[in-house]
Amino acid sequence: MSQQPIIEIENLETHYGTRQILKGVNLKINPGETLVILGRSGCGKSTLLRHMVGLAKPTSGTIKIKNRDITKFSEDESIEILKKLGILFQGAALFNSMTVAENVALPLREHTELEESTIKIMTRIKLELVGLSGFEDFKPAQLSGGMKKRAGLARAIAMDPEILFCDEPSAGLDPIVARGIDDLILKLKRAFRMTIVVVTHELPSVFLIADRIALLHEGQVIAYGTPQELKSNENPIVQQFLNREADDEELDRERYLSSLVSVG
Repeated sequence: MSQQPIIEIENLETHYGTRQILKGVNLKINPGETLVILGRSGCGKSTLLRHMVGLAKPTSGTIKIKNRDITKFSEDESIEILKKLGILFQGAALFNSMTVAENVALPLREHTELEESTIKIMTRIKLELVGLSGFEDFKPAQLSGGMKKRAGLARAIAMDPEILFCDEPSAGLDPIVARGIDDLILKLKRAFRMTIVVVTHELPSVFLIADRIALLHEGQVIAYGTPQELKSNENPIVQQFLNREADDEELDRERYLSSLVSVG
């Protein structure tokens, strides 16, 4: 008997005005796996993520989470589904006026009726999980970029979500700090057995954390499979991306800039 996907996307299309962003995207994500959505800037990764968490509506197609099509949800229903998802935004999206502990505790205070003593214990546990014990009273402005991402992750898992979404978790971090975030994502997956969806263009992260990879190109999924299957995919666009090769347009631009420098 085949496993029922926890997330299933069928024929998803999105237009911004006359421009088509997503072109018939189909994906299935199984419970407990980490799917990495990979692609160049502007390929539709972040748009797809926004649809998956209910923050935007597609032009057509379906997105089923636990067999419920969230594209048909009302605004109130979308808010309810958001409460059950963990989301790490690209910039961590911490509230600067709050302490780290207050940021992490916010979902628990807003969406549960737990006693304050219980909220404090749960907040402390989550901060310990991400390596931020002792930073409870710090403000976001006092944290490094990597620490902000860790605090954002602690808040994202505050309510023990079944699914965690991460938008560019390693963006803007140096390689050592980025590796720490990748290791933390793996640790959280083992600890909570959650399904994780990561949007990124950072190849080192991809091959460390992914069970399966979806490569987007110009709004379409052109490759989908395990890391090894992606590496052996013979599509020239896939190989160009994996090998970090410049396309013709970029090469022409580099040649033009070189010619300007050499003029004299």
